[in-house]
Amino acid sequence: MSAIQGKRIIYLYRILKDAATDDATALAFTTENERTKSRDADTTETKDGPIRTPGALETEITATAIFSSESDEMITKLEKAVDDSDKVEIWEVNLDNPGTSDNAGKFAAKYFQGYVTEFGLTSSAEDHAEASLTFGIEGTGADGYATVSDEQQEIASYVFADTEKTGA
Repeated sequence: MSAIQGKRIIYLYRILKDAATDDATALAFTTENERTKSRDADTTETKDGPIRTPGALETEITATAIFSSESDEMITKLEKAVDDSDKVEIWEVNLDNPGTSDNAGKFAAKYFQGYVTEFGLTSSAEDHAEASLTFGIEGTGADGYATVSDEQQEIASYVFADTEKTGA
């Protein structure tokens, strides 16, 4: 067993209504992602001691990315999704867990749908501008395997380049 580096777990996003025309894409210059699950519980005091009744499971995903000098199209789409209450698809992909046989060329992933519940743009004088997003997830997500293009994999690490000239 070996530890998984954080940069090997990537998140891909797509506005659900664009599923027929757009591939999922990552945020440029992502610095951090987080997925959290929580469940509140009500407590009822009884003569024999407290009884806890679990509430609904809540899942949130957060992302922080350096706001790029060129317009980051996905950040723009996700900010608009807040305004329009558009549902978003999110894939959490583990690039260190490739599929086998039936899932060759794919990677283990968790698939979620939810809404952007918070968007923030921070621009301090000393650091890069950062966009931060919070997604409220519906349901618990689903496990499976996702196709990740070479371009999407470049987000996590350099892709091998050959020694031959690349053209013009």
